[in-house]
Amino acid sequence: MRAVIAEDSVLLRAGLTRVLEGSGIDVVAAVGDAEALLAAVEEHRPDVAVVDVRMPPGHSDEGVRAAMVIRRAWPEVAVLMLSQYVEERYAADLLATNTAAVGYLLKDRVADVTDFIDALERVAAGGTALDPEVVSQLLLRRHNDPLDRLTPRERDVLALMAEGRSNARIAQILVITESAVGKHINNIFTKLDLPPDEGDHRRVLAVLRFLGSGS
Repeated sequence: MRAVIAEDSVLLRAGLTRVLEGSGIDVVAAVGDAEALLAAVEEHRPDVAVVDVRMPPGHSDEGVRAAMVIRRAWPEVAVLMLSQYVEERYAADLLATNTAAVGYLLKDRVADVTDFIDALERVAAGGTALDPEVVSQLLLRRHNDPLDRLTPRERDVLALMAEGRSNARIAQILVITESAVGKHINNIFTKLDLPPDEGDHRRVLAVLRFLGSGS
């Protein structure tokens, strides 16, 4: 796997580089601002870009905006965003049209190298990795919408789907069978008014609805 890192903190950038390279990932570029990130992605066409949400010159949403450019211009490049704090709006912006090959994690997650690399590999393979803290805050703010129809266990399953977990991993975390997970997911689809349709990816639509960015 080939990766580009965009992080303005020199120490964290060096740390991320060591973590990735120590896991057998080829870091083809490590840069400190959004402009350099876009140039590096255009030059190297990596499998994944690891991007800080806030970068120079304004330290606001430069990383998110650059990530959205990457998703439009080079859709084959996966994007994993890193943030110091939970910023739901940026997560929703990034996931507004597609949850494939995208992730949003708090920087604290980097300390758990195994989980961080697992999330990175999942995103690079076309999956999703959403920080549990973001999921928790999204759950807390929900009122009077179709998600209220879900049982507590169905909400647990949907939250783990939003994190990007597979059915097998959801079963392990919740200590239930994969068959039970499948039944919960089917109930979720029904309660969120997502009928079977080969033209729609109901799992993605369910997550988008959970994030408040779907139709």
